[in-house]
Amino acid sequence: MDTPDPEPLKFVVLDDEDLEVVSAHVQDAIVKVADVIWRPQEKRLVVGLNRFDWEGAQDLHPDYRRRRSALRFERVLSCKCKSVDPAGKEAVLNLLAVEFDETDAPGGVVTLTFSAGKALRLEVECLEAELADLGPIWAAAGRPDHATEPPAADRADP
Repeated sequence: MDTPDPEPLKFVVLDDEDLEVVSAHVQDAIVKVADVIWRPQEKRLVVGLNRFDWEGAQDLHPDYRRRRSALRFERVLSCKCKSVDPAGKEAVLNLLAVEFDETDAPGGVVTLTFSAGKALRLEVECLEAELADLGPIWAAAGRPDHATEPPAADRADP
């Protein structure tokens, strides 16, 4: 039985609690390195991602699917990579969590943690971000399992 497509998500992040909600929604998102766009002149980082639809997976008859989304951070002073090669555009990352540590209020560090010990570390003037679904939805091969890498079918663009 087909279920209607859910309304697209759109969250504005202005504090740690907001970011925790967004982190839950982007857990297990698939990110191509080419879709991580750092614009230092604009103090902006945008991450295009294929997020797993956890809401649909919780139904009585789960519907496993992914949605194309964007996670945008504003007021970013620097972006550092740990075990992520920006030149490896086709590399695929599995996003596990997004966290904020306040260091000099209201500024701090946002960390995007990926599997295999990879991470992006953003120094920010303050926490200002947005998660928005962009439209395309497609079936996922299954529910993400942290014991294995995501199925190849989930990594493909729609």
